Amino acid sequence: MDWHETTPDVGERWERDDGNAVVSVRETATGAWAVTYDRLRQAPAGEAYRRETCETEADALALAAEWRDGDSEEA
Repeated sequence: MDWHETTPDVGERWERDDGNAVVSVRETATGAWAVTYDRLRQAPAGEAYRRETCETEADALALAAEWRDGDSEEA
């Protein structure tokens, strides 16, 4: 499944082409970087949510790419 980058108010965000999942990266108030994966309940594979923090933006972007690449749900 392909992903496209959207334009959020803060951080970076990618939406899966079917609209059923989103990965986002943003800086937290403490200076860490939060990465989230949110798949909607109506997605064929069902609901899923993950959140991790990283020390650097580069690490957060790498984790976001890993989650997008590892998202194997078929359309």
